[in-house]
Amino acid sequence: MARPDRPENSQAPGQNDAELPVPLLYRDAMMLVIDKPAGLPVHSGPPAQRRSIPVLTDHLDALRFGLPRRPEAAHRLDKDTSGCLVLGRHPRAMAELNQMFRDGRIGKTYWAIVQGEPALDEGLIDLPLGRRSPERGWWMKVDPAGLPSQTRYRVLGRGHDGAGPIAWLAMEPLTGRTHQLRVHCQASGWPMLGDEIYGTAPREGGPGLQLHARAVTIPLYKKREPIAVTAPPPPHMLAALQACGWHPSD
Repeated sequence: MARPDRPENSQAPGQNDAELPVPLLYRDAMMLVIDKPAGLPVHSGPPAQRRSIPVLTDHLDALRFGLPRRPEAAHRLDKDTSGCLVLGRHPRAMAELNQMFRDGRIGKTYWAIVQGEPALDEGLIDLPLGRRSPERGWWMKVDPAGLPSQTRYRVLGRGHDGAGPIAWLAMEPLTGRTHQLRVHCQASGWPMLGDEIYGTAPREGGPGLQLHARAVTIPLYKKREPIAVTAPPPPHMLAALQACGWHPSD
């Protein structure tokens, strides 16, 4: 089994950060990196949902750390995706981070558990994506007329759960399309475990989406090494990861 890369968090948060509303992985004068819990939306949804569903913006005032403005998310994670989320602490930081994401200079690695057996231990998925329908603007499909979309993947482990073979993947999106990793896995013949839209998971009582933003690498400072941050896997993925050979020391 290939051993996953394990970049270390460049700066650990302070001890009092344990009382924060979301886990803090990294903090400096320009940015924060938090470990977003699965199920927490980054932004508010339709008006009918805003009163009943907590969102990340509800917690941002607690992440100011003495600055007059609260931080803002510099990119997005799906509601059901856990892991590394980068926040800019002021307008200049947001401008720099946004440009770096647009230019593809920020490295992102996701861990995913998929159903099935990828034939190759690594590869590149190169499938353009477009909207599935105007009514479901955030649901995507493989579309020859869609936007170019590329994902590099590597199999880190293989195993079985009660329903059949599963695999543990490290995935690097080379483009940033909506639901890109999920659609690319489904189109490759191995949908993500727990995916209610593109996989076989039930709407209620499923295992939860097995997709985790494991690591980010951010070359924010010209005269320093890139900032490398990792997020521990979430509890709902541990059983499947262990079935594929993962150990807590990985």
